[in-house]
Amino acid sequence: MDLRHIRYFVAVATTRNFTRAAEQMHIAQPPFSRQIQQLEDELGVQLIQRNSRPVRLTEAGRLFYEQSLQVLQRVDQMKSAARQVGLNQRQSISIAYVASTLYGGLPMLVRMFRKRYPDTDVHLVDMGSIQQIQELRSGRIDLGFGRIRTNDTSVARTVLREEKLVLAIAPGTPLAADTGRIRLPELAGQRLIVYPKDPRPSFADHVLGLLHDQGIQPAEVHEVRELQAGLGLVAAEMGVCIVPAAARLRSDLVYRLIDDERATSPIILSHRVNDDSWYIAAIKELTAEMYAQNPPWLDFETNAFPAGEMYGLVGKR
Repeated sequence: MDLRHIRYFVAVATTRNFTRAAEQMHIAQPPFSRQIQQLEDELGVQLIQRNSRPVRLTEAGRLFYEQSLQVLQRVDQMKSAARQVGLNQRQSISIAYVASTLYGGLPMLVRMFRKRYPDTDVHLVDMGSIQQIQELRSGRIDLGFGRIRTNDTSVARTVLREEKLVLAIAPGTPLAADTGRIRLPELAGQRLIVYPKDPRPSFADHVLGLLHDQGIQPAEVHEVRELQAGLGLVAAEMGVCIVPAAARLRSDLVYRLIDDERATSPIILSHRVNDDSWYIAAIKELTAEMYAQNPPWLDFETNAFPAGEMYGLVGKR
C-alpha cells in the first residue's frame, strides 16, 4: 500500500463515482479501478459496493475512509512543516475538529479556505471538544470546531448552527415501524448506545442529559468509542443510538427525527479570547458564504440557526 492508493480511494469515497474520481486524480478509469482493486486485495476486504449508483462504502470502507483522511492530513502536516522550516515563507493554522463535523460542513469549508488563501497551510487535528479548549489555551491549535458548550472564559465561542438529532434504529424493530418524528419518552426502557466513551464530558453526556432532564430511564446504556461503532451495534440490533442528523451514515438503518426543540447539537467555532488573527474573520466569512450556497446537508428541517441570523440566512428558510 502506498499513498497513491490511499488518495485514489479517498477520491472515490468523496465523489462516490469512479469516473469523476479518476478525472479528479488525472488518470484513466481502467487503471484507476485496478489500483482500487489492488488496495482491496491487499487489505483482504471489500471497501466499495460497486453495484449501486452512486457507489457506497462498506462498513470496512467507511472506517478505512476515516483513517485515510487522518493519514493524508498527517502527511500534509509533515510536508508543510518541512517547507516552513526550509523556506520560512508560509503561514499555517491548526484547526481541531470533532469527527462528526466531517459529515457536515467542515470539508467544504476547508476546501474554500484553501482555495481563497493558497499561501496558508491548514493542519486538521481530530480532537474532542473539551481537549480543544485545553489546546487553544496552550497555543497548540488556533481554531476548534466542537459540540460541547463550556464556561471557560479564556476561549471565545460562536455557535454556527444547531444540528437536530435523530434516532438511529435497526429496521424490523418496533421503533422502526414508523418513520415519522419520535418523542424522547418513547426511548424509555430501550437499550441506548452512546459515544464517545472518553474523554468526558462529551456528546454522550449531552445525550444522557437530555433523557435525564425528562426523567427517561433507558434499560441500559452501552458506551462505545466512536460514531461508527455505535451505528454498527444498532445494525446488529443491540440498541438505538442518538446521532446528529448529518451523521446518517448507514443506509441499512432507519433514522427518525427527534421531536423535541432541545434535541439539538451545536456546531461551535472556538478560538482564544482577544485573538484578532485574520483567519478567524476569514473562517466566519467563508462560513456565511458556504451557508448561502445552501448545500444539501444544510436543510432547514434538520438545522437551526442562532438568533439574529448572523450568517445572512434571513428569508432563506
